[in-house]
Amino acid sequence: MKRFDLLVIGGGSGGLAAARRAAGYGASVALVESGRLGGTCVNVGCVPKKVMWNASVLAEQLRDAADYGFGVAPAELDFPTLVEKRNAYVARLNEIYARNLAEAGVEHIRGFARFHSPHVVSVDAESVGADHVVIATGGRPRVPDLPGAEHGITSDGFFELTRRPDRVAIVGAGYIAVELAGMLRSLGAQVTLILRGEHLLKAFDSLIRDALMEELSHAGISIVPCAELERIEPAADGSLRLIGGGGLGFEGIDCLLWATGRAPATTNLGLELTGVALDDDGHVVADEWQNTNIERVYAIGDVTGKVQLTPVAIAAGRQLADRIFGGQPTAKLDYRNVPTVVFSHPPIGAVGLTESEARELYGQDGVKVYTTTFRNMYHALTERRPKTCMKLVTAGPKERVVGIHVIGLGADEMLQGFAVALKLGATKADLDATVAIHPTAAEELVTMR
Repeated sequence: MKRFDLLVIGGGSGGLAAARRAAGYGASVALVESGRLGGTCVNVGCVPKKVMWNASVLAEQLRDAADYGFGVAPAELDFPTLVEKRNAYVARLNEIYARNLAEAGVEHIRGFARFHSPHVVSVDAESVGADHVVIATGGRPRVPDLPGAEHGITSDGFFELTRRPDRVAIVGAGYIAVELAGMLRSLGAQVTLILRGEHLLKAFDSLIRDALMEELSHAGISIVPCAELERIEPAADGSLRLIGGGGLGFEGIDCLLWATGRAPATTNLGLELTGVALDDDGHVVADEWQNTNIERVYAIGDVTGKVQLTPVAIAAGRQLADRIFGGQPTAKLDYRNVPTVVFSHPPIGAVGLTESEARELYGQDGVKVYTTTFRNMYHALTERRPKTCMKLVTAGPKERVVGIHVIGLGADEMLQGFAVALKLGATKADLDATVAIHPTAAEELVTMR
């Protein structure tokens, strides 16, 4: 049996980060991965999604060009070429990850790991043991248990499309649903967004939710709230018929996309042989130090259900390696005030507390909120007129900034620096004392009154 100081199960962002950081401290490390290196983010998540988002933004800008006086003929998207180039880029990243593991001295074991005991797994016919084990297997898309649900695809299937569908129905209200809806609409598809509840992005501030709903509607996306599908039926022409309660029905759909959440990839791992605790949804239960209930068995990333973002998994993996092998006994990830971006149309950036969360924590009178709504200067000449909305949430007599929420052109890029300010405890007075950069959208965050 091969034996290592650290065994990482899962070659996604968190697993790769933990493995390489531990190897850098001189630990012997093995990483087991049955699929392509990079996990969800690189292969069917953040990276290919951003490529598609870039293409959809470019499509919008090409349509805007005439408003600036450019004689641009209507552009036709060669979808297969876009897919080919996107896939080639992802393949290069897979190779880079493999090379980085090799250069770090991490042994990459190809296959599917199954536990025999807390610190021993089998990969095919080979047994592998380690003093420390990290579970970093990520998650996979959920598909509702409905008759005919198999006729739909998930976000994974979206990245297998070789042509752009014409009539798309997306079921969901989270990141994936709004991102894919915006992309497909900007690339020319007819899109219907079907929500079980009333709102998109329920965890976000109400200003952002409402603004996004309005902008998606203005873009021509049909949004159907409070809808419950009951079954999916194929039609004679190859399209799909979606049937729901109360007479709800959709005809002529040629692509149904389920964006109804993600499930942790914990099945078939043999975790029942380890005693590792799972929650009711199947996530591995891990504390703030990434410890499971079994000594020297840890969990990081989406498999834990905590803040399911790539940079969070990376940071957690590195901090864990620092603690175990780097002589830093207090190293752990701070899960508070994690910034996040939604690559919707327009994009969203948020960090800290929503207004309702802040009022619940500090009381109604302990919170002061500043908002602004305007149109980005880019749209001064365009027929498209999307709004930019911003909200600062402050708390206490010194008006410490506890929440920053932005939707609009550039929100994805501007938020990183403001997240640093919030993390450092900036007050509204600190923002006011910062000289604005003009003319930009970001200056609004330091000039609100």
